[in-house]
Formats: sequence, C-alpha cells, structure tokens
Amino acid sequence: MKTKFTVFSAIFFLMITMGYAQKKEVSQSIISGKVNISKYHSREELEKKPKGDLLTLYIERIEVIVNILPNIAFATKPGVTMESLGIPETKDNKKALKENIEASDDYFESTIEFQKEILPYSDTSDLIAAILFYESTLKSLHTYEDFKRD
Repeated sequence: MKTKFTVFSAIFFLMITMGYAQKKEVSQSIISGKVNISKYHSREELEKKPKGDLLTLYIERIEVIVNILPNIAFATKPGVTMESLGIPETKDNKKALKENIEASDDYFESTIEFQKEILPYSDTSDLIAAILFYESTLKSLHTYEDFKRD
C-alpha cells in the first residue's frame, strides 16, 4: 500500500511539473499603463477650476500621452502584443520591449517629479492652454485609423 502511494505521488508531481513546464508565457502588451482620460473639457470649464485641479488634469494627460504616442505605429490601445502583430517573440525582442516599458516608466516618473516642483509656478492661462492642447491630441487618436487607409 505504501509503495502504491509513493508511486502515485511521484507520478502526480511529475505530471504537475511537466504541465507547468509546458505553460507558455503570456505576451507583454506593447502599451501599458493609463491610456485614456475620463473627460474632455472646454476652456470655460477649466477656467472655473482651481489651479491644483488643473495641475492634476495636466499630469493625467501627460501620463496618457507618454504611454501611447511613442508606440502609435504599433497600437493606440492596450492589449496589443508582439504576438498579435506578428512580431517574433525572440529573446532580443522581448528584452527590447521590456527595456522600452521600463524607460517609459522612468521618464514618466522623472517628468512628474519635475512637474510637481515647477508646474505650480506656471500661469493658469498657459496651463489651461496646455491641457486643451493635450486633450485635442488625445481626441485625434480616435481618428488615427483614418490615416492608415488608402
């Protein structure tokens, strides 16, 4: 009885190990992080907001732009992977994507640190203009597919 239990246990663990070894890694999404904003604003709406709220809106828009624009030739929405684009998932390609994502994260973090220190000194009217410009840029992403058609 003890031998049967030992053999069964060994086979069970062997099967689990083989099953785990066969699992394929999930493809990394090319675009990660925040990729949309909850609301677009008019100049009149922004002029009624306190400067602290404007700073928050400005930073949110930078985050979305930093996550999408560098990769626009590949995708404008999250969930697109190298595999779904037909890009070979070689070790070098995976490494390049990982390094790109890390560089983007580092850039965003350092930009936000700078913005939090310096941006409060900006003129409110310039801040509003920048938010409206960023929102206009983000709206244009909805029409990006139109530029790809013949």
